[in-house]
Amino acid sequence: EGRGAYYEKAGTLRDMIQNHVFQVTSLIAMEPPASLSANSVRDEKFKAMRSVRPLPADRVDEFAVRGQYGPGTVLGDTVPGYREEPGVDPNSSTETFAALKLCFDNWRWAGVPFYLRSGKRLQKHVTEIAIQFKDVPHRLFTETDSPLQPNVLLIRIQPNEGITLRFAAKLPGQAMRIRPVNMDFRYGSSFGVKPPEAYERLLLDCMLGDSTLYARRDMVERGWEIVDPILEAWKKPAPDFPNYEAGSWGPQAAFALIERDGRKWRKL
Repeated sequence: EGRGAYYEKAGTLRDMIQNHVFQVTSLIAMEPPASLSANSVRDEKFKAMRSVRPLPADRVDEFAVRGQYGPGTVLGDTVPGYREEPGVDPNSSTETFAALKLCFDNWRWAGVPFYLRSGKRLQKHVTEIAIQFKDVPHRLFTETDSPLQPNVLLIRIQPNEGITLRFAAKLPGQAMRIRPVNMDFRYGSSFGVKPPEAYERLLLDCMLGDSTLYARRDMVERGWEIVDPILEAWKKPAPDFPNYEAGSWGPQAAFALIERDGRKWRKL
């Protein structure tokens, strides 16, 4: 993607997961702050990430997956593999994809896994948060023509910023037929303006002296504490690189990571 020389020194875990993805994760997992002041918000974000269960060094593969893209097709265009990109070592073991399972040991999120993934040259360029609601212990709607799907709250960051609540609704008629429907909010269509780009907002906040959305030192250090065992385990070259085609949704190991728990990645 034209950033080979930089990416050789970083990789997806350092470039995306440790900072951008963890910042979003902390916003979802945090408790309500006492106020909207920068320190109140960042205190709660740090408290949430501090409760992330340490990854066992000898079982990193159970919680983290890495990948590197090979040649493929993205949006109809044939693209080279990562090792063929300018500035990249032909035998590079730098990851261009990472997927993690995090567990929070706190009152709010005990027993609720957080699945994170980020990658380059995937099928789509999209950023979203999917919060899947737990199934009820006893279902009333058992005589339906298809299995009930879980309710999901979707927060779309880009493109088309907005929020979607997906739930089951009964179709008109006597038969007990139920299918998923959406309630949608779209930022652009609701307010008639284009939302600012990510760095526009950060640059403006910097000029205004508002540090709410900026990472604080303790949060950065905590992020490194979480990923350090993974980085240590990934010092060994990956024998199967490249392990996913450009234009796909990542390596098969990423699907196995979530399917072991009886779950699936959402179709985007």
